[in-house]
Amino acid sequence: MSILYRSLLEEDVKPGLLDHFVRYQKTDRVWYAENGQFREKEDSFTDDWDRENKNEVIQSLKQCMRAGGTVIGAFLGERLIGFAAVEGKKFGRSLHYLELSYIHVSKETRGRGTGLELFKLVCTYAKQMGAEKLYIGAHPSVETQHFYRKAGCVPAIEMNWQIFSREPLDLQLEVSLDPF
Repeated sequence: MSILYRSLLEEDVKPGLLDHFVRYQKTDRVWYAENGQFREKEDSFTDDWDRENKNEVIQSLKQCMRAGGTVIGAFLGERLIGFAAVEGKKFGRSLHYLELSYIHVSKETRGRGTGLELFKLVCTYAKQMGAEKLYIGAHPSVETQHFYRKAGCVPAIEMNWQIFSREPLDLQLEVSLDPF
């Protein structure tokens, strides 16, 4: 069965959307910033979403859409296996950034290119919205950072302190939308 990628409508983003979505991620090593350089260290923790977390994500996705952003989903049959959200408000000195607020692939379907395809789709969308760069507050795990490096992301030139304050351990990255 092939994966279908499509923009979600607001009525798609409802309770139950993430019922079968597995956020689980075990992290043993992370990247961190020190004196302008990225370094790697041991740090073990697990990320997972319970029902309450999933409901919070659903509310965030709805808010993103209501504020002019978009959510793109990856479906295997009727089941959501991945999604990415781009906020609708530009920021930065020249208003050239849009934020990638979410990009996740369900645990059992990772490693098949779904995340990279979602990333390309949201980059194309952001460019169509007039952005020059996508800004990402990125999870610090080595695996996640590898994904973003493979996708062409680099350390953000302009820091968005509001995004940073939500998750101070996340690395602030950007990607130029020129290739998209």
